[in-house]
Amino acid sequence: MTAQADVGRYARQHARWHWSEIAFWVLALCCAFLFPSRFLIMSDIVRLALFALSLDLILGYAGIVSLGHAAFFGVGAYCAGLLALHGIVTEPVVALVMAGLAAMVVGFLTSFLVIRGVDLTRLMVTLGIALLLEALAERFSNITGGTDGLQGIEMAPILGLFAFDMFGKVGFFYSLAVLFALFLLARRIVHSPFGLSLRAIKNNPLRAAAVGVPVNRRLIAVYTLAAFYAGIAGALFTQTTALASLDVFAFERSADLMLVLVIGGSGYLYGGLIGAVVFRMLQEFFSNLTPQYWQFWIGLVLVVIVLVGRARMHRWALWAPNLIIGLLSGRKAIVAVPESDAS
Repeated sequence: MTAQADVGRYARQHARWHWSEIAFWVLALCCAFLFPSRFLIMSDIVRLALFALSLDLILGYAGIVSLGHAAFFGVGAYCAGLLALHGIVTEPVVALVMAGLAAMVVGFLTSFLVIRGVDLTRLMVTLGIALLLEALAERFSNITGGTDGLQGIEMAPILGLFAFDMFGKVGFFYSLAVLFALFLLARRIVHSPFGLSLRAIKNNPLRAAAVGVPVNRRLIAVYTLAAFYAGIAGALFTQTTALASLDVFAFERSADLMLVLVIGGSGYLYGGLIGAVVFRMLQEFFSNLTPQYWQFWIGLVLVVIVLVGRARMHRWALWAPNLIIGLLSGRKAIVAVPESDAS
């Protein structure tokens, strides 16, 4: 009972909300009023953040490396597009859930291949799955539209009340609400005994199996969940842009996702969210500055992050806010560092 009580105490302690988390979501909501002309790029950032969150569930918590996560993004995107195009399901929220479930089924079926190997094998298997689905989408062009993509997608108003507009305002709030809801679910999962068992598997799968953790079943479960999240992100892409083409399966989409987690860090959920914001802002800034060499500058930023270290940069970023709070409360400020970076 003592060990169970310690585990429960640990989970409750780390599940508590920190002031910086509340500030993050308040700031995300305030962006709608601070940048009223940037709804389209903010919607893109929110979709990328959800997509990165899905990869963080398997990479940061279970140690499953994937270079083909765009496979589930593409399944969700095409499923939402086909449902709307043929009038099967016109309500966006219902179609969103159905697209996520379709991606989850694909994730479950492919998870048995992924868990059989180690890092390099998993990289090749996940990449092969994405390339295979892209080839199938191109082969059955009568269904997917081939290189032209799906044409004439029209989305019904959300819950019959909020119609999508050309400025992306409704799409941004819709995407942000979906991201927040799924983030709450992911946060609850990673701080549960299931999440703690995933950490144990990532650190030492043999030791986790020795103490009775069903390693393969845990990996299958989290991989399936991550596919659901990626499918939701893909469906959001189609619903907010009225577009679905073969690009949703592209390798570059999975590679960008890895860069997002390199920038923001993995294993603490907010890494994908922060990384998505930084990556998109850097991409837009360098594209305007030097359109031909923006990838060089992003690569340079990644090198700096690796050399300096995210933990040190995180301390620098939180030094001033924690100092102010410490002065106001009359106690010494304490800088919170994510566990994955501190270790």
